[in-house]
Amino acid sequence: MGADLEWAWHHPNATGVTRKRIVRAVVREIVVRVEHEQIKMLVHWQGGDHTALSVKKNKIGRHRWSAEPEIGPLIRALARQLPDKAIAALLNRLGKTTGRRNGWTQSRVCTFRNQHDIGVYKHGERTARGEYTLQEAAERLDVSPMTVLRMIRSGSLPAKQYCKGTPWVIRREDIERPETQTYANRHATPVIRSARSTGRAFSMK
Repeated sequence: MGADLEWAWHHPNATGVTRKRIVRAVVREIVVRVEHEQIKMLVHWQGGDHTALSVKKNKIGRHRWSAEPEIGPLIRALARQLPDKAIAALLNRLGKTTGRRNGWTQSRVCTFRNQHDIGVYKHGERTARGEYTLQEAAERLDVSPMTVLRMIRSGSLPAKQYCKGTPWVIRREDIERPETQTYANRHATPVIRSARSTGRAFSMK
């Protein structure tokens, strides 16, 4: 009987109506109760047997098309550093998808932000907070971005990164530390070092 049911259920000609008739024929009732984070179900079969099932309950605001849990905090962090279009490009580079497994676009990032009460990035807000990207720090120190990255990796320049692949955040006060300036001058190219020594260029912006 069980094999016949499986065959009938998966038969190419079986329709939704057919499967509903099968369910009504074999299931007497299903008792459902919620216990903490679990949904407990007890299936009463027509023959008198019972089957207990348990599934994890979705959290509030989550459904089958919800994005992965880490997407919310990631977009919240990126929204303080980048506009929506740049966030979408970064999420796609990181291999992140929407709840429906689509790629990200500026519009989708905007919709996600609005649904999760995340403010839009305002031009200049990073600078107002005294935060700089890797490229901006390199410009202020008159060195290459690779030199700044080496400084970060060596511990000479404190910096934060939400996760691998996201922008580095470097504070103004860390850029302006005397030891940071000394390191940058020591690792500058001969042309830049010469210009600094004569005071012709490359002053801090």
